[in-house]
Amino acid sequence: MKTRYKKMYDNVMNHYHEHGRHHLPWRKQITPYRVVVSEIMLQQTQVDRVIPLFNAWMKQFPSWRALADAPQSKVLRVWKGLGYNSRALRLQKLAQLITKEYKGKLPKTYDQLVTLPGIGPYTAGAVCAFAYNEYIPIIETNIRRIFIHYFFKDAHEVTDTEILSVIDDIGIIENPREWYAALMDYGSTLPKIVRHNPNTKSRHYTKQSTFKGSDRQLRGQILALLLEKQTVAKDVLFKQLGRATKRYQTIIDHMEKEGFVQQTKNRVTLR
Repeated sequence: MKTRYKKMYDNVMNHYHEHGRHHLPWRKQITPYRVVVSEIMLQQTQVDRVIPLFNAWMKQFPSWRALADAPQSKVLRVWKGLGYNSRALRLQKLAQLITKEYKGKLPKTYDQLVTLPGIGPYTAGAVCAFAYNEYIPIIETNIRRIFIHYFFKDAHEVTDTEILSVIDDIGIIENPREWYAALMDYGSTLPKIVRHNPNTKSRHYTKQSTFKGSDRQLRGQILALLLEKQTVAKDVLFKQLGRATKRYQTIIDHMEKEGFVQQTKNRVTLR
């Protein structure tokens, strides 16, 4: 390893050995299925919120087959609390594909993984690292934060391509699973150590939009009501939620296209 990377590497690994999140359930018991589920849950949700919901999910759907065969409404109920519910539908579709086309075995190569529904470049690389301990250069918000802090302190509008070139330059790590876990753990604590968030220097940095009053919040309210009642008349739905009917109708139309609901002129039903 080049000298310029040694300080960062030592800091990351020392932090991991002393303060790493070794208790995380997807790290204690590693299978490709558990890794995929954890990665998809963690895409938009904080670790502390994911832990109990991950454990509940594994009790209900311990395998690709169990998830593939489950009623969609049950999948959404167990997912409740994680938000971004379309992830649950994509995860079930992936389980159905793995069960049908791959005999219940997740492919092992990056090139195969990245072609699967719901698996993008980062998730494919993370699965290679955490499920198969294979080194693939990957980047996510915590990793980005570390590399900008150490190697792009005076830069602005840093691209992921620039960061990946540094990751590539470090070279292949002997234990990718441990290395990436250490990076994510250290990166998650870095905001407590440094004054300013290094990720604001990234070209890809965006502030999270306000949740209150957003379409995402309204979608969640519609879904929560349907999970409780299964089917509801639109006039009852609109009256109970107390919002403009035109906006809700547009949201319902989108939910129908995404496979959450089916509707008639006067009624909405959970699929």
